[in-house]
Amino acid sequence: MEIQETGLKDCFIIKPRVIEDSRGYFFEGFNKNTFEEKTGMNGQFVQDNQSFSTYGVIRGLHAQAGEFAQAKLVRVLKGEVLDVAVDIRPGSPTFGKHISVKLSAENRLQLYVPRGFLHGFSVLSETAEFFYKCDNFYEKSAEIGIMYNDQDLGIDWMIPEDKASISDKDLILNAFSSLK
Repeated sequence: MEIQETGLKDCFIIKPRVIEDSRGYFFEGFNKNTFEEKTGMNGQFVQDNQSFSTYGVIRGLHAQAGEFAQAKLVRVLKGEVLDVAVDIRPGSPTFGKHISVKLSAENRLQLYVPRGFLHGFSVLSETAEFFYKCDNFYEKSAEIGIMYNDQDLGIDWMIPEDKASISDKDLILNAFSSLK
């Protein structure tokens, strides 16, 4: 597996080594030892989540706070998404910066989103199945979030505003300035 820097501290793109032949393909999606050796990050995951969405859905920007903070390893099983991670760690040299990367079933890229980052994605294909591992268990009371279209962040979700599908919960999230 190849680990690529993103420009955001502790946030990595992971490109698996894919073995293809006439029968199909095989790849190792995650190896704890290799991941920890190449990144210095903890590779202990305790929960897997999966979602299905249609074109135009924007999920995020979400995180878990405090002792319930989660690192995530995300990938797409079907379709294509624009995956976004925003550094909200106080004192971080990349605080308030974000990375956007297209993840798809075709490119098989994964994004490691460390603790202290907001996370979200938009669906660019007709449908998408999204899968992620978390290194901490979900706790509803620890949920935090920032509006997907916050002007301070200036994220281009690659979805026309009139085609965006946002949950009621995500439409009432705070502004990024509330974190400063």
